[in-house]
Amino acid sequence: MSQTSLPSVRPSELGKPIYIGSVQHLYAVPGRDDLMVCETTNAGSVFDVGSIFDIPGSDVARATFRHALYTRMGKPETWAKVRDAIVADPDLPAYFKEDIQKGPLETMLREGAKTHHVGMLDGDTGVIATEGMPAKPSTYNVVRRFPIMKPVQKTFLGTYVYDYAMFHQAGTYVIPLESIVRFGITGGSSVLKKYGSLTDSGKRAYESELGLTKPMQAWQFLEKPIFDLTSKHEPEDRNVSKQEALLMSGLEAEAFVSVIKMTILGAWAVRQLLDEIGLLLWDIKWEFAVDNGDFYYVDTIDTDSFRATSFLETDGKKLVLHYNKQAMRDYYKIVHADWFAGVNDAKKEANKSGVPFKQVLKEGQAAGKWPNTPVVDPEFLALQAKKMDLIRLHVLGGGDTAKVKSALKDVGVAEVEFYRARGLFDEYAKANSVA
Repeated sequence: MSQTSLPSVRPSELGKPIYIGSVQHLYAVPGRDDLMVCETTNAGSVFDVGSIFDIPGSDVARATFRHALYTRMGKPETWAKVRDAIVADPDLPAYFKEDIQKGPLETMLREGAKTHHVGMLDGDTGVIATEGMPAKPSTYNVVRRFPIMKPVQKTFLGTYVYDYAMFHQAGTYVIPLESIVRFGITGGSSVLKKYGSLTDSGKRAYESELGLTKPMQAWQFLEKPIFDLTSKHEPEDRNVSKQEALLMSGLEAEAFVSVIKMTILGAWAVRQLLDEIGLLLWDIKWEFAVDNGDFYYVDTIDTDSFRATSFLETDGKKLVLHYNKQAMRDYYKIVHADWFAGVNDAKKEANKSGVPFKQVLKEGQAAGKWPNTPVVDPEFLALQAKKMDLIRLHVLGGGDTAKVKSALKDVGVAEVEFYRARGLFDEYAKANSVA
């Protein structure tokens, strides 16, 4: 899409949102049904509850990360670096290196990746910056608009199922799956929780399903990246097998494999970016759209979309420091454990009844059954804002890498001290110690 064909859209002219989400608002572009404006907010969401906290300044930081990363992904040189990193990795199996370079990577080395991202609005002029940053960075990114279809819930012998037949009949749509790439297994990951609940034979089967070569354990880097998939438009995200995901996607098998390869390659691009500032990427979430055989990276991509960490040795322990939404998850689990327990109880009730989880939780809180959502300590929010701003500075290329790396470590240490000052260090260490 050429710059000359793009409109100028001042934020003040956008009108009312066409969609208000938990962390972003969507707007129509006057006269352009093929485009949409995404406004990143300060709001954050965890545990599928919706927007329950605000991190000051995170709106511009996350919008900037999104614009800068998607712009990089459109350039062939980004994928040349990814290819070189894969080839140079001594731990990757030879068969994996050979396979991952076939298909999508060959195309991206020539043309860059296709994404739905168009550019960022200048906060004053409304001009869409497709290359570099606008003179006044804003919270507004412009994207191509793809049709979103949702499966229909059908009653089934006293319970319910979801009908995905419509996806097999369409050529252009957002694929109804979230794809998660894992370079390692974090302590709080959903796959580790599921693994821990299985029998020995069930664990072996699950290892095979995920492509693991040894038993799963927390804070373990893997021989090669693995992927798992979850539903996108059901009341609660649900882990699905590769076979079920293929059927839900509406794609043929070869096309489905191409999407999975793009998931892994996109993760590698982010991994390289974060490695420069001393952060380890453990996992990242992607979504995709299809347009008559072409695949596009879509949806939000920012620090809420991945798990990145560093390590700190203190008090005889090796602790994990979080630079992503896991920090907020830990805050609620540790500081407000009673509220977190109520959320889990509400999810169990929603799964049994088929009633949307948020509705169950809201009604239970109103009745005094579960605690109301707590207010986050401003000191803790300030630490999260500092993390995001430092990562934004790095992505823009405007900061000294060594200084950003050092400052990120200092913020992580300050977060540990936040828990220590409140007598909660042991709880933090229990959740984030590496054996």
